Amino acid sequence: MISSKEELEMLEIARESIAHALVGGNRRSEGRHLRSQKPEGRLAEPAGAFVTIRIGHDLRGCIGYIVSDRPLAEVISEVAVKAALEDPRFPPLTQSELGRATLEISVLSPLKEVAGVDEVQVGRDGLLIELGRYRGLLLPQVATEQGWDREQFLDHTARKAGLPSNAWKDPAAKIYRFTAEIIHEHPD
Repeated sequence: MISSKEELEMLEIARESIAHALVGGNRRSEGRHLRSQKPEGRLAEPAGAFVTIRIGHDLRGCIGYIVSDRPLAEVISEVAVKAALEDPRFPPLTQSELGRATLEISVLSPLKEVAGVDEVQVGRDGLLIELGRYRGLLLPQVATEQGWDREQFLDHTARKAGLPSNAWKDPAAKIYRFTAEIIHEHPD
């Protein structure tokens, strides 16, 4: 479990990393320049994480790593900057937008391959579907936010991979589930 102190530190690392990159800092900064102390606790442990940026209710960027062998603090710093500046679906975030943006961090558990789709629980699990060279991931909160049932969640994850909706039914498809600890920044 992530403590409330660690949650605040994670959100601070993400926001400060984006702010630093927006004023011309290193886009791949690892957050060390932002913090005088070495990460501790969960922030020092290796983990995959995604940073989601929203302005109001609109998605403005979301990028992350499924797994990482680097400390969580470094991962959060790097993916926050990537979500702000490198998500190909959106133009780079501006300084004025950063002031209106809210951040969400999803710290991922290890992946577990599912033997059957009945193992997938909407609201608990995120999904990763692989088929051939195609791969798509949706975070656990996406299905809940969209009001999807299990089959819709699987369909949309397949589509995120660039596959037909029902590709998850292909015997060669691999389906993985994971959970995420989700840290929300609350708008002022």
